[in-house]
Amino acid sequence: MTYPRVPGHEAVGRINAMGDQVTRWSVGQRVGVGFLGGRCGYCVSCQRGDHINCANQAITGMHLDGGYAEMITASQHALVAIPDALQAAEAAPLQCAGVTTFNALRKSAAKAGDLVAIQGVGGLGHLAVQFARHMGLRTAAIARGPDKRELALSLGAHYYIDSAAEDPAEKLQALGGASVIVATASSPATFGPLLRGLGPKGQLIIVGAGAEPMQFNVGDLLFGEHVIAGINTGTPIEIEDTLNFSLLEDVRATIETVPFERAPEAYARMLANKARFRMVIEMTRH
Repeated sequence: MTYPRVPGHEAVGRINAMGDQVTRWSVGQRVGVGFLGGRCGYCVSCQRGDHINCANQAITGMHLDGGYAEMITASQHALVAIPDALQAAEAAPLQCAGVTTFNALRKSAAKAGDLVAIQGVGGLGHLAVQFARHMGLRTAAIARGPDKRELALSLGAHYYIDSAAEDPAEKLQALGGASVIVATASSPATFGPLLRGLGPKGQLIIVGAGAEPMQFNVGDLLFGEHVIAGINTGTPIEIEDTLNFSLLEDVRATIETVPFERAPEAYARMLANKARFRMVIEMTRH
């Protein structure tokens, strides 16, 4: 990463101009840009069509200037078509938080009717609960304290587990054992004990990130033949799948919008963990 750099990785707007080699898109079309800024096209992963694991993947807002600006230049390979029925502020957070949790469930081994657990009911988790319910999965939400119970149930969770009052793993076993647990919290130290809540061959899928290492009992991994996996957002076509599914099933992120001029205030609110649940910056069209 080099400075100066414009942050922001969930941008939505209209194409103002295109390079000579752009073929799919058109000026005036509504598009978005997610976390991934475009594949290189020549590494081994790209040659095998595995674009999500491109060895030279650029990150929007880190390697390329992002969406905290009135204009952005993006690779045609990073663009996402935005459905007309979605407002820009609705579509933006679905391009990262949305596709990450959507893919975690869609790519998992869970089948309709299986028990799945969503650990955390925050920026990622509140979307994961909605996706799980609308995918026909028996959904348990795990959060610390009773405060999130009403929210989790209103989002579609069938069960709420207060991790401050009971052992989530024991509760999940009492419910029959989870086929999949999606860990969305930002505290990896809480991930390892969840393995005991999985049923045979169950998966612990990690989408939350944090600085500290994850620790777990190896026996909890071996007995039951459990799997630990990670999900890295999604490709542009997977984001489009997420947007279309969200339209179909009325899945939306809970957002707070602020004008561009108040971007520092929104950023500070996010860092203080006061956002409920995604801060969205709206540009004023001149």
